[in-house]
Amino acid sequence: MLTAELAPPVDVTLKWTGEARGEAGRIVEFATDPAGPYTILEYLAPGTRTYRHPDLMPLTPFHYRLRPYYGPASPPVEVALPPGELTGMDQQDDHEWAPPRTVRGKNVSAHPVRSAGSAPSGLKATVEHVNGLKFTWTDHASDEAGYLLETKPAGSRTFRPTGVLDPDINSFGLITLPNEKNASYRVRAITYGKQSNVVHLKTGKDQ
Repeated sequence: MLTAELAPPVDVTLKWTGEARGEAGRIVEFATDPAGPYTILEYLAPGTRTYRHPDLMPLTPFHYRLRPYYGPASPPVEVALPPGELTGMDQQDDHEWAPPRTVRGKNVSAHPVRSAGSAPSGLKATVEHVNGLKFTWTDHASDEAGYLLETKPAGSRTFRPTGVLDPDINSFGLITLPNEKNASYRVRAITYGKQSNVVHLKTGKDQ
């Protein structure tokens, strides 16, 4: 059950109860028209029960809903990038290794996401420069809605999404944040579940 509270004039706090069996997390979505289209605001870790959407357009209707996502993650890989910042040569690099792509021979696509055997395998992280990582893996899912690249920085207790990718992608480059230079990474094939109830409210007049 999803509820929404307005902190006048333009901040919204969402709260909810319940949990979908076997979920890997949830997405929170919003629209300004009840018919949509809905936009994903964030992928949330399991157990999250609140979300704040601040600094919204005044005097505007907002509609919100939640959806669980499902899917198995690959075994994590540990990464320790070299210290330091990008060199001038790094900054001039065209980063042709970074765009998401499908590498032939790494796309098996044999299992539905919500069945055994669909987890990505062979995840590899290649250091491209002091802040750059290229990830490759083998895709075993036949009906994924997409992939999440997840990271757990050193000292953190949980993984969080750091990249959202289209179906069939099995190569992706990441320019890391400072706290991601020493971290664990994994990739997850996902599919979405049924949406929650929709809640709606209208923001106030900004002062």
